[in-house]
Amino acid sequence: MLNLALSVLCSSLIFVIFKMFDVFKVQTLYAIITNYVVACMVGMLLYDGNIDFKEIASKSWFLGAMALGVFFILVFNLMARASQVAGVSVASVATKMSLVMPVIFGVIFYRETLSIFQIIGILLALVAVYLASMKEKSIGLSKKTLLLPLLVFLGSGIIDICMKYFQENHLDAKEVAIFSSMVFGFAALTGFVFIGIKAVKQPLKTNFKNIMGGIVLGVPNYFSIFFLIRALQNEGFDSAAIFTLNNVAIVMLSTLLGILIFKEKLSLKNWGGIALAIVSIMLVALF
Repeated sequence: MLNLALSVLCSSLIFVIFKMFDVFKVQTLYAIITNYVVACMVGMLLYDGNIDFKEIASKSWFLGAMALGVFFILVFNLMARASQVAGVSVASVATKMSLVMPVIFGVIFYRETLSIFQIIGILLALVAVYLASMKEKSIGLSKKTLLLPLLVFLGSGIIDICMKYFQENHLDAKEVAIFSSMVFGFAALTGFVFIGIKAVKQPLKTNFKNIMGGIVLGVPNYFSIFFLIRALQNEGFDSAAIFTLNNVAIVMLSTLLGILIFKEKLSLKNWGGIALAIVSIMLVALF
């Protein structure tokens, strides 16, 4: 449970840091790419072994880490675009509701069993995430804006499923650090290719705030993935329970941090979502 709690804490800090980007006028794209470089370096420093790239490239998970790195950047850009077109609330709900995909995956492909209380808890968690993410204005989607949130939903769910797959079939405990490092490394390389193409039309300017923002973001970003994979290796909980607890707890903690740090105000629906989240966590964890 400690690994899960640390993953939740790191993931929640990411939302706080993104909020701070607005305050200090940090350009998100460049900070994100810097953050991936930092996260990759943190993983290499933590790896308990010799870093032999030829040996790493021969690992069964290497190509998967490469694909995941590219996918990280793509999903991030989809989230940004969805926020612009459909609204932040819609993008947030689409991201967090994706927890249903790894839950179903674990039950179908790994024959994980859930008690009736856990099933009720997971269903309540979906409602809780939706209510906690809603703003005062109702969420409305036209046919034109429906595709982006759907792609965010699918992309976030696929990332979680891949994490579960590699943890289950390809990773041992000692390789978690270097696997996470490689995922972030390939995400950084993809980002550099992207801004390199962009630089052909518009020359890039080094900005100290963007670099510092990326450094601050990179450390919790790395550990959010590192501790999540470690939590998935805990045989005391099924992956369905882990993903449910992780996503719902992130919603709760990030919401509370928003209230405490940024004085954000919550609607009755938001408070209802937090209350349901607490109930769902108790049902999933205790039964």
